[in-house]
Formats: sequence, C-alpha cells, structure tokens
Amino acid sequence: MRKPTQSVSGTPTKYWHVIDDGRVQCDVCPRACKLREGQRGLCFVRAREGDEIVSTTYGRSSGFCVDPIEKKPLNHFLPGTPVLSFGTAGCNLACKFCQNWDMSKSRQMDTLADVASPDALARASVRLGCRSIAFTYNDPIVFLEYAIDVASACRARGVRSVAVTAGYVSDRPRREFFSWMDAANVDLKAFDERFYWKVTGGHLGPVLETLEYIHHETDVWLEITTLLIPGENDGNAEIDAMTAWIADRLGPGVPLHFTAFHPDWKMLDRPCTPAATLNRARARAMANGLRYVYTGNVHDARGGTTFCHGCGRVLIVRDWYVLEHYSVGDDGRCPDCGTVCAGVFDGPAGDWGPRRRPVRISSPPA
Repeated sequence: MRKPTQSVSGTPTKYWHVIDDGRVQCDVCPRACKLREGQRGLCFVRAREGDEIVSTTYGRSSGFCVDPIEKKPLNHFLPGTPVLSFGTAGCNLACKFCQNWDMSKSRQMDTLADVASPDALARASVRLGCRSIAFTYNDPIVFLEYAIDVASACRARGVRSVAVTAGYVSDRPRREFFSWMDAANVDLKAFDERFYWKVTGGHLGPVLETLEYIHHETDVWLEITTLLIPGENDGNAEIDAMTAWIADRLGPGVPLHFTAFHPDWKMLDRPCTPAATLNRARARAMANGLRYVYTGNVHDARGGTTFCHGCGRVLIVRDWYVLEHYSVGDDGRCPDCGTVCAGVFDGPAGDWGPRRRPVRISSPPA
C-alpha cells in the first residue's frame, strides 16, 4: 500500500472493516490492504477517508470506444456485435507485462477524461446500437461499485454487461459483482504460483476459485485468455497442466484464447510470441479435451475458426475480428448434425467487423 497522501474524496464503499490497531482493511480482493488515514491501496483508487474505504474513480472514466465483441475476446457471446468499452484508472495486480499500463498503472486522475453516470452510459449504449457494455482496459474489480451500478442501469434497458478481469477478487464481492454480469473473459495469466507472485504480484489460487465460481454457480458466459510470454509461461508441461485443469474442473466447452505477447511496460526483455508457439499451445489444449481453442493477436485462419465438436463442420470463420462465415443457428446448433455449440447466440450474427470507434460520453449537468 502507498504512503499517506493529501486528502482524497470519493464515493463510499461497503467491503471493508476496521481492525484492532485502528487501520481499515479493504476486503474487495485478496490483498486485504490495511490503510491509515489518507492511504490508498495498491490499486491506488480505493482509499481510506475517515473511518471507511472510498472509491476515488466512481463515475470518472476514459477510453470510450465501440469495439467488436470479439476484441474482449469473446468468440461465443453475441458474435459480430458491437460493445461499448471503457475503463478507469488503477489495478489490483502489478503485471510487469501490462498491455494497458497507461490506464491501469495511472497515478494521474486526469487520465479519467470523462464524467459518465451509470444512466448516461446505459443510454449511450442504446444510442450507439451496442448489445453490450464492457468493463475493460483496467480491472473492474477495483471500480466494483461503479461497474455494478452501470450494469444495473444497462440491464433495465436490455443491454448486457461484460467483465474483462483477472479474477483476483474475494468471495463476498465476487458474488455480488458477477450477479450483475452476463459474460466474462478471465485472464488466467499462467498456471504457476511462482509466475503469479514474481510477475503479477498476486497468487494463482484466488483466480482458480473465481473461474470455478463463475462456471458452476452463475449463469455468466465464461471465456478464458492466457497471454503466452516466451520463456515464462509457454512450456508444454504448464500448458498441459492448465488445459487439463480447465477440462476437468470447468468442462470441455469453455473457450480458451492463447494470445501473443509483445514487449511492454516493465517486460521489454522478451521477444514477441511466435505464431508457432500459439499453434502448439492450441494443439495441446485440444488434445487435452478442450473443444474451442483460439489464437489471438495474430492472423491465423484456423486458430480463429469455430468447429462443430460433433461432426467437425466449420461453423464460424474469423479473420481477426471479421466474421467471414457464419452458420450457427439461433439456438447454437450445427446445421448438419444438430450438435449444440456452447455459447450465447441470440439471433443472427452482427456485422460490426474490425471497426474501433472512439466516442465521448458525458453526463448532463446536475
């Protein structure tokens, strides 16, 4: 946690308690930051103010864009449709390879250029034709209260909510947070405790608990992403252990994305991930029983294609974020053999394609 700072001002939160020595413990994530007056947690955006923990970024956001849902990445959730994406500042992990470090590691509240109320975001989603809204760029766990209020406003308007998260969250807030989500992509950063501690400053166990909770105790559609970093988490033994665990504990129908690393933030000494590494990981994952395994951040026609696990028919062909072929029924069934492809298929596929459309959203004056 950080040293005392000048006074902060924020929105009250509820996942905290006072401990015997007078400090206030934040209970949102396993870090359990214990704060004195004026201190902020490692995430930087949850702070002690008086005798409570407040959120300093509620209603303050940046990075608003309309993206293809496949960019989250979600390949089996409303394919081809646009999603309104945004984030705030701060993160509760310290990944040395962070690809969004300019926002997640920001210590400048000026990064949050827009003031956007939950209702304003819900209305904007409808106006922009978005089927869903995504909490992304930084981890929504650190702005949990804001994300829940946005999700509630969106649900009232028929817009679904997507969490792009590392899953590093404690049990009680996890249950409330995911009760408002419709889909989630969870970053499973490695399958090794050493990697989690050395490279992210966190632990593997809570992430596995989150994955099992989402899949077995909620109706949230789940996909998983692992960024393969050369020499760190791309070995055959680790890939086998991870994918065997997914197949056994979550089942064969959970989509898994292996994505390519590029040097960034504090990990500039590693090369970009070769396409061959992604293809090797995909082959091993499928050999271990997973049905839907994809490669990302590369052009790979086969690695972006969804096949029927019943008869092998090509169901969806993707070129990056473009759907080049789509033959899944509204109920997710293969047109040849009738086997159900796991996912959320609600009507015909959209045609948003690869567009990334920045937008500005501001709440009306009070």
